[in-house]
Amino acid sequence: MKKKSILIVPFLLLIFCLGEINAQPEIIAHRGYWKTEGSAQNSIAALLKADSIEVYGSECDLWLSSDGVPVVNHDATAIANGKKITVEESPLAILKKVTLANGESLPTFEEYLDAFEKCKNIKLIIEFKTHKTKERENELAEKVINSVHKRNLADRVEYISFGMNFVNQVIRLDPSAKVYYLNGDLTPEELHAIGAAGIDYHYNVIYKHPEWVKSAHDLGMKVNVWTVNKREDIEKMIDLKVDYITTDEPLLVREIISEKK
Repeated sequence: MKKKSILIVPFLLLIFCLGEINAQPEIIAHRGYWKTEGSAQNSIAALLKADSIEVYGSECDLWLSSDGVPVVNHDATAIANGKKITVEESPLAILKKVTLANGESLPTFEEYLDAFEKCKNIKLIIEFKTHKTKERENELAEKVINSVHKRNLADRVEYISFGMNFVNQVIRLDPSAKVYYLNGDLTPEELHAIGAAGIDYHYNVIYKHPEWVKSAHDLGMKVNVWTVNKREDIEKMIDLKVDYITTDEPLLVREIISEKK
């Protein structure tokens, strides 16, 4: 029995090492899978299409309307009835007049969750957009996290933000949630100290600090890079062994990952 155990241990170590060597990044569709027919950035169609191609996650961007409703939109402004409006200064009734490129109306977060509940393959990656006051940011974080928990979706949702206040709020409201910081100005060690799950930086930041990938991994943290669309950059990020690649070109990233296996 002892001899068998001695043989099994190095075998398991070999399998583990091979798994590490062959590990490839997961793919996150930036603002959903929108570069396809019938889709648009941050649309419900983009979310469902991301699920259909079975990537790891679909990212979306959240704001709080002036009357306290979380809505899905990337930019701070939008066009409603031909007029430019500021999202966080506009009530839901006005925001629902915004038409996306595929004809959908600008979705509320609850409408987005209705669609996400039907998805079978992806995680929802929620970006909290920085607001004009911390009070509004806190209100948005609380409403969103409460909705996620009310629908029992917490294990399928991860959070990202450029704002450290949002990172801290997620950690406070849901200590078990995964939250990543986007701004690129903190080391993995600094983010580990506050409880973040990892770094989520523009690929140019990782070009300047490739050592941060190993530092993060040594701390048990994950590394995501955004928004990586060109073959050369995708290949370099794969070679650096990042954990996730956020991209507008999910099928291209998948193709390159397959080539490198």
